Amino acid sequence: QVQLVESGGDLVQPGGSLRLSCVGSGSIFSIADMGWYRQAAGKERELVAVISMGGSTKYADFVKGRFTISRDNAKATILLQMNSLEPEDTAVYYCNAKDRWYPQDYWGKGTQVTVSS
Repeated sequence: QVQLVESGGDLVQPGGSLRLSCVGSGSIFSIADMGWYRQAAGKERELVAVISMGGSTKYADFVKGRFTISRDNAKATILLQMNSLEPEDTAVYYCNAKDRWYPQDYWGKGTQVTVSS
């Protein structure tokens, strides 16, 4: 089993920045891709960014070059640097990890990001 814990969510003004962190523990050797998803109130959960073990990245179109995902494999940690935040970025941000050998996803409990003046 893998446990994921997110941190870094906060209230920030439009145009501001935040850095989210996700730390994995447990059977971290079984982790393959890791990523961030978000879910705004009344909406479905959506992909924000993912990163492979090799460092390949994929971003949602709405990121528009504002967010950067990075990873430390040895620490089973991923970061999401978010710049130029907009009110539309308000959501609970969830960390996700995919199992290397089985069709299984692991999820953190989420961290709240609120962008408001």
